[in-house]
Amino acid sequence: MATKDLRINRQIRAREVLVIDADGEQKGVMNLYDAIELAEQSGLDLVEVSPNTNPPVCKILDFGKLRYEQEKRVREAKKNQTIIKVKEIRMQPKIEKHDLEFKTKFITEFLGEGNKVKISVRFRGREMAHPELGKAVLDNILELLTQNGVAYNLDRSAVMEGRMMSIIVSPAKTKR
Repeated sequence: MATKDLRINRQIRAREVLVIDADGEQKGVMNLYDAIELAEQSGLDLVEVSPNTNPPVCKILDFGKLRYEQEKRVREAKKNQTIIKVKEIRMQPKIEKHDLEFKTKFITEFLGEGNKVKISVRFRGREMAHPELGKAVLDNILELLTQNGVAYNLDRSAVMEGRMMSIIVSPAKTKR
């Protein structure tokens, strides 16, 4: 439960609460004002940790410390997550060999950085009548990647989306 959702001290609405002290011992069900007074005597806060029970469970603890520790856990979780971007490379079915190799070099770099790559072939005008040319270009790119020793996974095979045929490749998982 996020610290924003927790009620403390005078924000608690119940008349009676089940109190757990700072050491984790149950003090039993008591009047809310007596529980707040008990918390204030020990210099801590009364925090409602389980509002949906009857009576609600409240714990005597340092609310500032609790909030700090939860924020610390969130920061730690953010630090450990990886963000995968999808890069896109576009070309046409009549692409020259050198241009194809040049774009394949960029695809290799993107995969090396850990990003997914969407490789699209854009058809114009009468090129729409020959989607096999686009499929051949995409197959040629995958062949070039394999020849260059690039480890990849094919996430989505060739699919027509309007005037574009595209595939999505991602870097292969390496064993650590």
